[in-house]
Amino acid sequence: MNEGWDSVWALKDEFIQAIQDTAIMVGVASSVGIIFGGALGIWLYLSGDKQLFQNRGLNAVLNWIISFMRAFPFVILMIALMPVTRAIVGTSFGPFAASVALSLAAIFYFARLMEQNLNEVPRGVIEAAEAMGTPPRQIITKVLLNETRSGLVLSITMLVIAVLGESAAAGLIGGGGIGDLGIRYGHQRYMPEVMYAVLILLTAIVIVIQTTGNKVSKALNKR
Repeated sequence: MNEGWDSVWALKDEFIQAIQDTAIMVGVASSVGIIFGGALGIWLYLSGDKQLFQNRGLNAVLNWIISFMRAFPFVILMIALMPVTRAIVGTSFGPFAASVALSLAAIFYFARLMEQNLNEVPRGVIEAAEAMGTPPRQIITKVLLNETRSGLVLSITMLVIAVLGESAAAGLIGGGGIGDLGIRYGHQRYMPEVMYAVLILLTAIVIVIQTTGNKVSKALNKR
């Protein structure tokens, strides 16, 4: 047993590098997902029935695109995007290359979460703001986003955890990170202790992210 964990300790430098690679992938993809996915989700919501910028045709197209992109298995998406990834970052391997596909997946995942959060805002609150002559931009920033801030924190938490899970799958095609370490050593080299260490590490990271998200969400919830 001790010999097994000694082999894990011997790979400490690889673990440190894997953690750094995972942090890059999760950080880049989550940031892109929140910014662009959030904007897409707001656009989807505002173009919906009886909303500020109602446009049924546009809403239907956006809904279809988001549903279509979310249906793609992540590994297949990464492979399909390899030519695009090479054009953007110059390579199809490594954490920055994996961040391209991760970011695209995060955008459409978070767009749906954003829409769901905005749908929970009471219509009466929006109508009251409109009756007072509040400009659409302020309705979005001071009413919609303010009303959903607690739920959005939980959605961001879900996004980060989802990206973390997908980053582990990125190791299958050279994305690097913690998942890649588990695959190369734990699976391909028959070192189960490395796989256990990876599982424990990933579980601990998820618990920290979820606990932090829950606390921030609770602090922002004034209802």
